[in-house]
Amino acid sequence: MSLKRKAAEVATSAKKTKTDGSITSFFGAPKPKPAGASAAAKFDKDAWVKKLTDEQKELLQLEIDTLDDSWLPHLKEVLVSPQFLELKRFLQKEVASGKTVYPPMKDVYSWSRHTPLNTVKAVILGQDPYHGPNQAHGLCFSVRPPTAAPPSLRNIYTALKKDYPDFEAPPNKGGLLTPWAERGVLMINTVLTVRRSEANSHQGKGWEQLTQKVIDTVAKVRTNGVVFLAWGTPAANRVKGVPVDKHLILKSVHPSPLSASRGWFDCGHFKKTNEWLVKRYGKDSEIDWNLNVNPEEAGV
Repeated sequence: MSLKRKAAEVATSAKKTKTDGSITSFFGAPKPKPAGASAAAKFDKDAWVKKLTDEQKELLQLEIDTLDDSWLPHLKEVLVSPQFLELKRFLQKEVASGKTVYPPMKDVYSWSRHTPLNTVKAVILGQDPYHGPNQAHGLCFSVRPPTAAPPSLRNIYTALKKDYPDFEAPPNKGGLLTPWAERGVLMINTVLTVRRSEANSHQGKGWEQLTQKVIDTVAKVRTNGVVFLAWGTPAANRVKGVPVDKHLILKSVHPSPLSASRGWFDCGHFKKTNEWLVKRYGKDSEIDWNLNVNPEEAGV
C-alpha cells in the first residue's frame, strides 16, 4: 500500500469537513491562478531590475538570475535592504579571500525553484547548511548522490518508517529530498550559506531576515493552510508569528543524534501532516513521502 493511499484511508475515517472550493488551485492542477500567483503575475521584474543602482545589480545578480519569480515580488524589499546588501558584500569577500562557501552559489536558492510559492503545502525548517564537501545543495537536510544520508536525515527516515512501515529510504544510503520539494514541501534553512568546515560561520550575517520573510510570506499568502514542521528550538522560534487558526504547526526536538532520543522518533509528524491535509482538503491532497524514485524523477 502506498504512503499516499494509506494516509487517505486514515483520514477518511476521521470526521469529514467541507472541502475548500479552491482546492484545485491550491494544489496546482490544472493551474488556473493559484494563491500567490497574482503578485508574481503583476510584478515587472525587468522594471524592478532597471531601478536598481549599478552596485545593487552587481550584488543581487544571483538573486536576479536564480531566485524563482514566484518568490521575488514578496522578497524584493528585503533584498535591497542595507542589511541584506551588506550580507552580499560579506559573501563577495569570503569568496575573494579564497574561502570555500557551501552550497555552490547556483544552488543557494534551489529551494525556491523546486517549490514555487503557489505550490507550498508544508514547510520543513532547517538551521545551517551542511558544511562538508558535496553535501549542501540548497534544500535543508538533503544531499545529492553519491553522498550518503547524514545522521540527522537517517533519523528522519527512522521516524518516517514508524509513521509508514512501508516507507523505503533511497537506495545506496542516499539522501536526496528533491521529490518532497517537487511535491510542495518547502525545505529551507534559516541561514542559506556556510563556510567549509565551519558550522554556523554565516549565522547572524543577514540571511535570517530573508528566510523569516519567506516563512511570513507563506503564512500570509497560502491562506488555505500549510503545515509548518519546526524541529528544534531555533525552528520553533521562527514560526511564532504563524497564525494557528489557519495553519498547522508541528513542533519537536531536532532529529540530530544529539537530541533525537528526547522524543523525535515518536513525533509522528509525517502522518499528522497528511491527516491534516486530507481532513482539510480531501482525498489526494496528502504528501507522498516516498523517496525511492529514479534520479530523473528526483530532479538530479
